[in-house]
Amino acid sequence: MLFKKIFIYLLSGIALLFIIQNMSMVEIRFFLWSFALPLALFLPVMLIIGFAIGWLWHTPVHDDKKS
Repeated sequence: MLFKKIFIYLLSGIALLFIIQNMSMVEIRFFLWSFALPLALFLPVMLIIGFAIGWLWHTPVHDDKKS
C-alpha cells in the first residue's frame, strides 16, 4: 500500500514537472485549420489519439461469412 502511494506521488510529480516545463505555445496546422495550444496539452491528446487508433486497429472484426 505504501509503495502504491509513493509511486502515485512520484508519477504525479513527474507529470506536474512536465506540464510546467512545456507551457510554451505551439502552432498546429492541419489542412486549412491553424491553431495554437500549449505543448503540454498537445502531447497527451496525440497520445490518446494514438492509443485509440491502435486499439481500433487491433480490435478483432467478426465476419459472419465464413467459408
